[in-house]
Amino acid sequence: MRFTAIYCLVLVSLLAWGTAVADGIPDERLVIGRLPCAGGENPSAHGIRQLVWELTKRTSVEAEPETVAVDPADPDLSRTPFLLWSCEGAVAELDQQALSNLRRFLVMGGFLWVDDPSAAPGGAFDRSIRFTVARLFPGKNLEQVPAGHVIFKTFFLISRPTGRVATAGLEGLSVDQRLAIVYSHGDLLGALAKDLYGNWEKVCEPGGEVQREESYRMAIDIVFYALCLDYKNDRVHLQFILKRRRL
Repeated sequence: MRFTAIYCLVLVSLLAWGTAVADGIPDERLVIGRLPCAGGENPSAHGIRQLVWELTKRTSVEAEPETVAVDPADPDLSRTPFLLWSCEGAVAELDQQALSNLRRFLVMGGFLWVDDPSAAPGGAFDRSIRFTVARLFPGKNLEQVPAGHVIFKTFFLISRPTGRVATAGLEGLSVDQRLAIVYSHGDLLGALAKDLYGNWEKVCEPGGEVQREESYRMAIDIVFYALCLDYKNDRVHLQFILKRRRL
C-alpha cells in the first residue's frame, strides 16, 4: 500500500509538472489537452469547466478550467499526458505521423478520454473513433470495461457508468493491463455542462438530477484513474470499500 500511495503521489506530481504548457498556468494544475475534430468544434468546453469546479471542490486535485488544443503529431505531446477527444461529428482524420506519435504517447503511459456528445452509437463520432482506434492499434478493439474494474472506485464507488443518457456504457482499450483509452459514449461531459448563467444545458435522461450526480462521480473517477491507475485496487482498501458498499 505504501508503495502504491507513493506511486500515486509521484504520478500526480509528474502530471502536474508536465502539464504547465501555457504561460500563466501554475505548475501544480492539471491541464487537459484537446485533440482535433474534423469540424473544429469544442462541445466539451462547458462540461470540462464544471467538472474542474467540482474536482477542485470535492478533491485535492487542481485543474485548468480550459482545455488546450494539441496536435497529435507534436513530438512534445507528452507535455499534456491527459488528452480528451470529444466532437460534434467526426474526429479529425490522422496521418501516419500523427498516428505513430499518438500510439507512442499511449504506449508510454499517456491517457486518452473519449466522450461522445451525441450519445449515438453508430453515429459519425462513434464511427470515426472506432476507425481511428483500429488504425492506432491494429487487431485490438474497444471493449466494455467490466463492472469490477478499479476505475469505478478510484475516488467514488460507482455501481454503473452513466452520462446524459443513462443507457451508456464505458469502453476502453488496455495497454499492458492499463486503460490507455477510456470511451464514455453517453455524453458524460454533456451531463455536467452549465451555461454562463449557471443553468444546466442538457437534461439527463431518464434519471434527472440523481443521474447527473452519478455522472459527476464517474467523471471524477476517470480523472483519478488517469492520475493514480490501480492505487485503489490495493488489498488494504478492501474492507473500507466493502463497508462503503453496505451503506
